Amino acid sequence: MKVLVINCGSSSLKYQLIDSDTEELLAKGLCERIAVDGRLTHTTTGKEKYTKDLPMPDHNAAVSYVLEALTDKETGAITDLSEIDAVGHRIVHGGEKFAKSVVITDEVIAAIEECNDLAPLHNPANLIGIRACQKLMPGVPNVGVFDTAFHQTMPDKAYIYGIPYEYYTDYKIRRYGFHGTSHSFVSKRTAELLGKNIEDTKIIVCHLGNGSSITAVKGGKSVDTTMGLTPLAGVIMGTRSGDIDPAIIEFLANKTGKNIEEINTILNKKSGVYGLSGGFSDFRDLGKGMEEGNDRCRLALDVFAYGVKKYIGAYAAAMGGVDAIAFTAGIGENNPYVRNLAMSDMEYMGITIDQEANKVMGDEKQISTPDSKVKVFVVPTNEELAIARETVALV
Repeated sequence: MKVLVINCGSSSLKYQLIDSDTEELLAKGLCERIAVDGRLTHTTTGKEKYTKDLPMPDHNAAVSYVLEALTDKETGAITDLSEIDAVGHRIVHGGEKFAKSVVITDEVIAAIEECNDLAPLHNPANLIGIRACQKLMPGVPNVGVFDTAFHQTMPDKAYIYGIPYEYYTDYKIRRYGFHGTSHSFVSKRTAELLGKNIEDTKIIVCHLGNGSSITAVKGGKSVDTTMGLTPLAGVIMGTRSGDIDPAIIEFLANKTGKNIEEINTILNKKSGVYGLSGGFSDFRDLGKGMEEGNDRCRLALDVFAYGVKKYIGAYAAAMGGVDAIAFTAGIGENNPYVRNLAMSDMEYMGITIDQEANKVMGDEKQISTPDSKVKVFVVPTNEELAIARETVALV
């Protein structure tokens, strides 16, 4: 069957059309600048990529253009929309309501809406994409795949914060975690590379990108993860602060006169390696800056890698050991320097990095030496394929 995977952001829409029988990518693309002016970039496998400026006042228009691109006689991947058997949607926040993917119904939509205040930038956009597909492809089943669902297996000792308990019962303030689709996909593939049943493994997945999270996966289940109530927590990221002393917020408000909303913007959009380096959020630029003698770029990379290392140590302790560590996502797959820095001085854990193997960028590879007790891999993530698999399993 053919599955259309939709990932709606606040002003963008990414998509892939996948043949689930062969897991072949048939087409992919991006709608951006929705509600501003609009631009569609589309590629059908085996055909030339193209970009068009198109008016996109809303996500309904964007979905309409996507369907036109997929069925275009010359550049499309299918001849008719009837060839699309199901649509899988990435949904950022499912709160405690969703521990697994679900076929979308009116009741499910209502439950997702109740989580909107936990992800105000993402969930409403995800819902717009769902409704647009329901309108334009009536009768085609839609499936919701939640970033938070994989982490619903965390024990209460891992997800409860040390604040009055009624804030959890009344407002559901707790650790939720994100990137769950990626952590699930990569942990399963890592278990295959180990040649073990995932139920018998202890794996740490390092999803390192502009947004980064690290997850302890024991027996195939998430038992702890770095992101929290929101994606702001954990290691420092491209523009996000990661974990900080919460008293810093009041301290900054008193010193700068900024309100909570302004400080929250700083923590989300002006911090992380961007704030430390003085304006670089792309790790390629950080590496170049460091090579040119920019010590703040060096500092940003060091702080990032040190945070990854600390969480690896913490999660090895939490699981009572570790069989494998997997690096994935943009930085995890493509930055040998960060991987090497995060894995340095880890011989006491039975980890030795093969420096030649660690030069790999973007390909699946074991980067630890053959005699390493703990295996270290680069495992490219494929969230869209994971969403397609979840969709097929349900419909």
